[in-house]
Amino acid sequence: MHAYNVTKKALAIPALALLFSQASAEPANPPKPTVADVIKASNPTEWRPLDPEHTLYMDLPTGRVVIELAPAYAPAHDANIRALAREHYFDGLAMLRSHDNYVAQWGDPDEKNPRPFKTAKAKLPGEFTVPMSNDKQFTLLPDRDGYAAQVGHSNGFPSARDPKTGRAWLAHCYGMVGVGRDVDSDSGNGSSLYAVTGHAPRHLDRNITVVGRVVSGMPLLSSLPRGTGALGFYEKPEQQMPIKSVRLAADVPEAERVKLEVMRTDSASFKAVAEAQRNRGGPWTKVPAGYIELCNVTIPVREIGK
Repeated sequence: MHAYNVTKKALAIPALALLFSQASAEPANPPKPTVADVIKASNPTEWRPLDPEHTLYMDLPTGRVVIELAPAYAPAHDANIRALAREHYFDGLAMLRSHDNYVAQWGDPDEKNPRPFKTAKAKLPGEFTVPMSNDKQFTLLPDRDGYAAQVGHSNGFPSARDPKTGRAWLAHCYGMVGVGRDVDSDSGNGSSLYAVTGHAPRHLDRNITVVGRVVSGMPLLSSLPRGTGALGFYEKPEQQMPIKSVRLAADVPEAERVKLEVMRTDSASFKAVAEAQRNRGGPWTKVPAGYIELCNVTIPVREIGK
């Protein structure tokens, strides 16, 4: 009899727990449009093609990296990098380092006998910030930011600004491309470039000239073997991946170009893309963040015809 009573109580406990669990369970998070849904429903006018005159193709043995330059934010470096590409400066150079959770950098590995420049300038003043008036297409992101008074997007690039100083700059988000330099602000010219391959190093903002963004081919850079030397530099020549060529898309036959489009960051669909990530819906998400960090906003890119 005693054993029977204990068994009845034991059976009742899970049932009560289930009732309490059902009573205290949070209401299901209603489904909301995903980024894929927004892209599918977007209007063709909400996309723009890349400008061939400001698009770089860096061809590696493993494939092609496509970089969109940002002349509004670094006009002198944009012009110099284009000159370097047209004089075939990068052809045959190499990936110099792959720093874990940081950057992949490329340029001339021979510091003793560096490759000479032809038409490109050897030094340029740093373009760490530009007047806000340079940016005609800034779209404010309403979420707060710890690095800048205002953040948002400018024609497909994550950007920041300070209305008090009237200055604007590009942010060091994943895939952004910057100019390697020494201590002096004018010690870079675009002949050594890097792409952010790790968590956004926003502390570099306003300390380095940012010239553009990788829009295709990031896996080729982020998967490079990590360098074993200081700061991820490769210690042996055989560790360095060679660069086959770097060319402007405008100088590549049209049939060989990658036909990419970027979603306009001043469009309604892009606003919806940010909202889809700010407040994710559906049964899997238990607590929508209600917030999106600048560098976590997806900037959709698609290949035309696919």
